[in-house]
Amino acid sequence: MPFCGCAILSVQVLWRGIVTDEELKEIVASIAVEHRELVVAQKETDRQLKETDRQLKAQAVEAEHDRREMKKSNRELGKQIGGLANKFGSFTEGLALPSMQQILRSQFNMEVVSPSVRVKKGDEELEIDVLSYANSTLNEVYVVEVKSHLRDEGVDQLLDIVSRFRHFFPEHKDKKLYGIMAAVEMSSRLKERVLSKGFYAAKISDEVFSIDVPAQFQPKAY
Repeated sequence: MPFCGCAILSVQVLWRGIVTDEELKEIVASIAVEHRELVVAQKETDRQLKETDRQLKAQAVEAEHDRREMKKSNRELGKQIGGLANKFGSFTEGLALPSMQQILRSQFNMEVVSPSVRVKKGDEELEIDVLSYANSTLNEVYVVEVKSHLRDEGVDQLLDIVSRFRHFFPEHKDKKLYGIMAAVEMSSRLKERVLSKGFYAAKISDEVFSIDVPAQFQPKAY
């Protein structure tokens, strides 16, 4: 802030007799320099604050962009993983089909073997990996659920299929209904659960499925 003449005069009067005029001029000049330096420093501080604010806003915009890109990448990754799971499931079912057809025809004397059966009634839908039946004196039907890695949900799924089967297939209402759980990986605990529900368990060896049940096993007709 510039100093007015009256202020300088007052200072001169105040200091007259204590300091010389030359010393007084030097003091006033020093104060003026310090004032100018303070103004410059204040401007630099304001500039730095504005620059910091600009950088923070830019970082916020960049962070929001990164967040959106990450969300997009996660969606794409989810689609890829889902597609891979579907492909692996289809691969497992395809691997099981030839040997399962052989089992159903030779061991259970089934006449019809149909893979990937889907039935819809109204808003309800039922999907079966393999459906097989015989209309002869056997009068039996088998539903096969195929899993790459069996979990409890897989056993629950097979239970759900047999419980709703006759609703979707009334033409088989007089047949004995049996379930087969075929899995590439099946823990001993889950195998026991499968057997306890009266389902056949099938394991894979050298890319071929085979029925794996104890000698005393009694299947349950649903």
